[in-house]
Amino acid sequence: MKRLVPVVCALLCLSAAALAAGPKGIAFVHAPEMGSGVCTGNTPEKAFACAREQCIREGGNTQACKRIAWCFPARWSVDVFLQNTDGYHWHEVTCGLDSRETAAKVAEAQCDRKTRPYLRECTVTRFFDPDGKPLDPR
Repeated sequence: MKRLVPVVCALLCLSAAALAAGPKGIAFVHAPEMGSGVCTGNTPEKAFACAREQCIREGGNTQACKRIAWCFPARWSVDVFLQNTDGYHWHEVTCGLDSRETAAKVAEAQCDRKTRPYLRECTVTRFFDPDGKPLDPR
C-alpha cells in the first residue's frame, strides 16, 4: 500500500497537468468579402476572440466577423469554397474530423454535383490539422 500511494499521486499530478493543457478546440470566424480567422484554444471564448481579431486584421469589422463553427476537440478541419450558378458564393467549414483523409472525403461530398447540381464551383481552400495549422489542399 505504501508503494501505491506515490504512484497514484504521480498519476494524479500528470492527469491534472494534461487536463490543464487539455485538448484544444478550433474556432472559425468569417466576414463575407472582408476577411476570416481561425484559432485554437481551450475555450470557445478565447478561440473565437482570437479568430475575430484575425478577421478584423484582414479587413472585417466587429459586426461583420461572425462565428461560423466551433469544434472541441479540434481534430481535422476543412474549409470549402462554393459558388452557385447565380454567382452567390460562401464557405462551408467542417471540423472535428478524425483524419485529413476523412476531411477530403467530406469535401468531396460537399462538391458532389449529383447532389448539388446548382454549383458552378467548389474547391477546398484549406485543411487544418488538430493544432489549427493551415495546410495546402494539394
